[in-house]
Amino acid sequence: MKRRPFSLSLSVYAFSVAFLFLPLLILISYSFNEGKTAAWTGFSFDWYIKLFTGSKDLWRAFWNSISIAMASAVTATLIGTLGAIGMNWYKFRIKSYVRLVTFMPLIMPEIILGVSLLTFFTSMRFQLGWVSVFVAHTTFCLPFAFLMVTARLEEFDYSVIEAARDLGANERQTLLKVIVPMTMPGIVSGFLTAITLSMEDFVTTFFVAGAGSSTLPVTVFGQMTKGGISPVINALSTILIIGTVMLSLLAKNFLKYIAAQ
Repeated sequence: MKRRPFSLSLSVYAFSVAFLFLPLLILISYSFNEGKTAAWTGFSFDWYIKLFTGSKDLWRAFWNSISIAMASAVTATLIGTLGAIGMNWYKFRIKSYVRLVTFMPLIMPEIILGVSLLTFFTSMRFQLGWVSVFVAHTTFCLPFAFLMVTARLEEFDYSVIEAARDLGANERQTLLKVIVPMTMPGIVSGFLTAITLSMEDFVTTFFVAGAGSSTLPVTVFGQMTKGGISPVINALSTILIIGTVMLSLLAKNFLKYIAAQ
């Protein structure tokens, strides 16, 4: 058998995969470690038992993250979808300026966004809590949803719209029965991206979260600053990794189903 020549691209790919997934594998393995230290002392499910029986703060933060992520993702996707459709189909003078303002949260450093939102809420005497975190997450998720739908609309076949209007469809029917179904892959991608961004955000949430509205990243950071990395956090992270993989597979199959229609 001939020996295969050295491949730089394959080596870089293998290194990148190892760099990304090796820490996750280490985290998962230590969630089953019996001891609290880095030394392996034995296999155990104790930390998972403690996670489900005595970690009320983590679970409260987890459900805060889920509820805020779903609400902000739905809102950002809805506004971003309608905004992208309007920007592509209608012409007005300040169109370029509106597009620029829409993308500002995308390029703005998170700490600046967090401080500016905190200043806004404080000046308006708005109580920090679930609603303030929801508004903040919707703000920085909106450009991503807008970008995903815009990218899909750039590949849109405009002759389909003309055919729908020739058949008697009005503007609302064209939107709901033609444009939205054909841009669904972009809408789903924007929605999933918004959920991911909301679930992992720490900096912006740290500034605008009030009492009882801390999300999972903020709560985990608070516990780590007090007592280091707890194996219970490793157990919860393992569950989140499994859930993320399942959600990714589900989204992949859903997008394949849409593309086949």
